[in-house]
Amino acid sequence: MIEFYLDRHDNTSPYAQLVRQVRQSLLLGVLHVGDQLPTVKEVVRKLTINPNTVLKAYRELEHEGLIASRPGVGTFVVRTLAGPTLEQHPDLRASLAAWLFEARAGGLDTDSIVALFTSELRALHAEVRS
Repeated sequence: MIEFYLDRHDNTSPYAQLVRQVRQSLLLGVLHVGDQLPTVKEVVRKLTINPNTVLKAYRELEHEGLIASRPGVGTFVVRTLAGPTLEQHPDLRASLAAWLFEARAGGLDTDSIVALFTSELRALHAEVRS
């Protein structure tokens, strides 16, 4: 089961962070079709957020056709986004972990690491498109 968390330093809204975490878990093969998401009450208790925040995230994911709520039973994954998952690419994951360690050792904080990564990812996309 997915363990939600909130990054209080992230300017993204809590509901969008929850949506992103489910999408990323689907892409990474952490969540599979049939897996149950935590109940709204569980997420509210763990993260101390408003129930409407969790409901909004779950509604968006349901609207995208990724999850479905079954009254009295729970909320389940009905479609995955996973292609080749990171589980199938251990060398890439190890390289990324080493790069992140090197970036931290070089004095970069989380925001700087994300900015650098995002910048390089955009450059790669621009290069591929041209």
